[in-house]
Amino acid sequence: MPGPFDYTVWILCTLLEAGVVVCSLLRHSFRRYFTLNLYMMASVATSLGRYVFLTRSGLASNEYTYFYYYSDAILTICLYFALMGMYSLVFEELGAKTYVRAFSMLLLAGTALFSYGVVHQSESRMVTPYVFELSQNLYFVGLVLTYLLWGAVLKMRETRARVVQFILSLGVYFSLYAANYALHNIYPNIGYWMYLPPLISTLLPIAWCYALLRFNEDARLAPARLAVIPR
Repeated sequence: MPGPFDYTVWILCTLLEAGVVVCSLLRHSFRRYFTLNLYMMASVATSLGRYVFLTRSGLASNEYTYFYYYSDAILTICLYFALMGMYSLVFEELGAKTYVRAFSMLLLAGTALFSYGVVHQSESRMVTPYVFELSQNLYFVGLVLTYLLWGAVLKMRETRARVVQFILSLGVYFSLYAANYALHNIYPNIGYWMYLPPLISTLLPIAWCYALLRFNEDARLAPARLAVIPR
């Protein structure tokens, strides 16, 4: 069963995620950042669902195991669409929203098929390895896409403070999770990796709450604070 540390971080992260939605509503930004709020609401619902399955069935039960892996995959997909929402905001002035949506769906489908192919080659035929592989691959895809988006931000000299803050926090989040997955695969016998994801999960809602409370929708960063890249 989870200990005091696990429950403390779990409750803190859930409250912070709910706080992002509340801050977004208070700042009248819920619809504009709908995909970000969708991810936070899904994360809160998942936390509550995991707690219900944990108390009813136990940590080692099949019910909790399947719910955990499926909910993790759904959350990763929601976070993926949150990233695509950032792409739409950055490229909205170019009228490229439709192309971004089409590209995101194709990339999501390709990642799902690749994950299935990896698991299908193994001896295991359980669904949970596929779900785990899908989540892991989506984190690496998200990491690459976030850095590509940051390159576009620098190239286009995007200065909207909230957008920049959201993208930077996503980059840090994906980087930490991708590093955790990689280290876990390289050193599977080290048990400390299990403590990192809960701590990493608190960083994103903290950064998003800060962006919503600290900056107005029209707030801009000074161009000198971004790397200068010629068009």
